[in-house]
Amino acid sequence: MKTLASLAALALCAHGALAQGYPAKPVHVVVGFSAGGPTDVVARAFAEHAARTLGQPFIVDNKPGANTVLAAEYVASAAADGYTVLLGATNHTMIPALYSARVKFDAVRSFVPVCTLAGSPTVLVVGPSMKAKTLADFTRAAQAAPGRITFGSPGPGSQGHFAGERFARLTNVSLNHIPYKGAAPATTDLIGGQLDASFATLGSVLPHIQSGKLTPIAVAAGQRSTLLPGVPTFEEAGVKNFRDDAWYGLMARAGTPVAVLQALENAARTFTQTPAAVEKLRGLGLTAQTVCGATFGSQIQREVQANSQLAKELNLKLD
Repeated sequence: MKTLASLAALALCAHGALAQGYPAKPVHVVVGFSAGGPTDVVARAFAEHAARTLGQPFIVDNKPGANTVLAAEYVASAAADGYTVLLGATNHTMIPALYSARVKFDAVRSFVPVCTLAGSPTVLVVGPSMKAKTLADFTRAAQAAPGRITFGSPGPGSQGHFAGERFARLTNVSLNHIPYKGAAPATTDLIGGQLDASFATLGSVLPHIQSGKLTPIAVAAGQRSTLLPGVPTFEEAGVKNFRDDAWYGLMARAGTPVAVLQALENAARTFTQTPAAVEKLRGLGLTAQTVCGATFGSQIQREVQANSQLAKELNLKLD
């Protein structure tokens, strides 16, 4: 009769053998947004590359709703075998701050970070209703009219909302947050003059900057964007310690075999080194980037802590 130890060893060997043959069937890449947005585009570009690299279809499944909670919940409840993975974005780290009472998973412990695939800095842009050309102009206008300068975001608790609140705290100004149901309607009103400003991901506003409809003021990154070389960082413009990069990254369910994670990481790394992928992302205002494993995990934990603290200060809950 086999001992429990020998049975466990056999199970581990079988598990490892299955992982070594990964993928043996199609892989589902779950996205918490509708088709067409930046997260979806990154997911589809990666899926195409991964299918070629690993020899099985990678199918993008869009499961929008509840600020990506539904998609994350779906992956957290799937089998830990690497055949259902999450293509998440920065707002994944806002789930604990906004939905702690209703989610059925832990945004950190229920997942294992694989790699980021792309990044995009937040850029402060103003529309025709504001004459500001520099960050100093914008800050002076906000100081002169406390609470009257409006900034739009894709919704309460979104990255754009939190970025505006962080800026206000760093500069001791009062801004009027106007939440929208998505980035597109906020941008439309900004161009139309119904809004003054927006702290937007570069990819969502780059075409309107290039067309001259929106004016970029400063970029919340450690260095200037190659897509906006003439626009200073907030640091250069005088606001220290203000960085707000958006990331788009691959996560698997906690417990996924190491061999599977390694295969996914290899696909992620080669994706961000492929000229066609780099150029595709660049056309969307995104930069190919790969931060993997424990380093990616530490970044997620830091952002969860920072976002939870800010949500507490704002008394913001969306449960």
